Amino acid sequence: MSDVMREKEAHGVSFGEALKFWFKLGLISFGGPAGQIAIMHRELVEQKRWISEQRFLHALNYCMLLPGPEAQQLATYIGWLMHRTWGGVMAGALFVLPSLLLLIALSGLYMAFGKVPVVAAVLWGIKPAVAAIVLQAVHRMASKTLKNPRRAPVLPALAAMSFVAIAFLAIPFPAVVLAAAVCGWAGQRWLPGQFTGGGGHGAAKAAADRLPAWIDDNTPTPEHARFKPARLARLLVVGALLWLLPMAALVAWQGWRGALAQMGWFFTKAALLTFGGAYAVLPYVVQGAVEHFGWLTAAQMMDGLALGETTPGPLIMVVAFVGFVGGWGQQVLGPYAVGSGVLFWSGALAATVVTWFTFLPSFLFILAGGPLVESTHGKLHFTAPLAAISAAVVGVIASLALFFIVHLALPTGAAGPVDYKALLLAVFAAVALLRYKVGIIPVIAACAVAGWLVSLI
Repeated sequence: MSDVMREKEAHGVSFGEALKFWFKLGLISFGGPAGQIAIMHRELVEQKRWISEQRFLHALNYCMLLPGPEAQQLATYIGWLMHRTWGGVMAGALFVLPSLLLLIALSGLYMAFGKVPVVAAVLWGIKPAVAAIVLQAVHRMASKTLKNPRRAPVLPALAAMSFVAIAFLAIPFPAVVLAAAVCGWAGQRWLPGQFTGGGGHGAAKAAADRLPAWIDDNTPTPEHARFKPARLARLLVVGALLWLLPMAALVAWQGWRGALAQMGWFFTKAALLTFGGAYAVLPYVVQGAVEHFGWLTAAQMMDGLALGETTPGPLIMVVAFVGFVGGWGQQVLGPYAVGSGVLFWSGALAATVVTWFTFLPSFLFILAGGPLVESTHGKLHFTAPLAAISAAVVGVIASLALFFIVHLALPTGAAGPVDYKALLLAVFAAVALLRYKVGIIPVIAACAVAGWLVSLI
């Protein structure tokens, strides 16, 4: 740690000063990845001048090439660039920790009091907002990814095929991602014009730097951020141990078929498939956690997404809710009475396990693979498969929206009555988000109040 503390001589920002900012960021990082990236840009580029515009965008481009939550990875990357490995670890961990603790507390209240009439009514009102938020995500992703569909129809076609594959053919999410990547790799050879184009962040380059930043455009890559085979091998060994030792402990305790070991393995796979953000991997989580393992119901999944939208931190933190509900329901610490408190700690343990295995790959991607990803930036043979994956993600998110709308309209199953009130509320929420650009938190709050009012009628 002493080397980290001496880094102030290189770029003027002490490790302690950086820690204060990363902790603050973990508390105020609302608004999903776009909002979180905007907060970091405002604080780090415009106000504190820790890093220049170009270097910030360069780091962001790296993170967008990787699976995982790009905002959390961006914080990890900048922390690593400034203060080496410990800087990256602490920046990424503090980005997640407040959200984990808050979600554990909220999940406990949800499981204990979720069936109380007032709480149930509020949750009923929030579910249409969740469906509308996912629709907004489809629109936002499509507008960035599927530009000029007449001139470049391949990407919209990939989006449509991925939607059909997930929603109607029940093809596993990993297979859809792999097929899209293969299409992109082949397309860059024969149809390169279909897979090129500017990213969604190019407009930010227009603002020239007015004051010098501690890490500016001309600052050379620090020694610790340069690729070294020995360093890469060392980090891969450490990363493997950080995965193997907890997994071995869980298997030794409850067996490979135990809920905690299965959660660790499942969410490790999920962490490697989160191209396009949390909404892209949620269909995979639904397929596994809801439909295969039965750790929670579709209705509970929607409630968890609502809690994730209203708390700071990356939206993928909804997996902590999935883990908590699964740990509570599976009674991973034993079949004790509801009032004993053991069920809460069962959920808290499962949420922590899920969070560990979900975010560990993100740290390794930055700390071990950052220099490798840097060498591939801007090369078509690498960006074309990612463009194809991004297009497929649009269809995947659309399938998630359909999933939520179906369960919203038919809460008791296909044979039950249609909940027209919930559908109408979803329409109002979608109009507010898409047409009038109302914020997510006000829409959720309004729908929660509407749910309570409907229960009084």
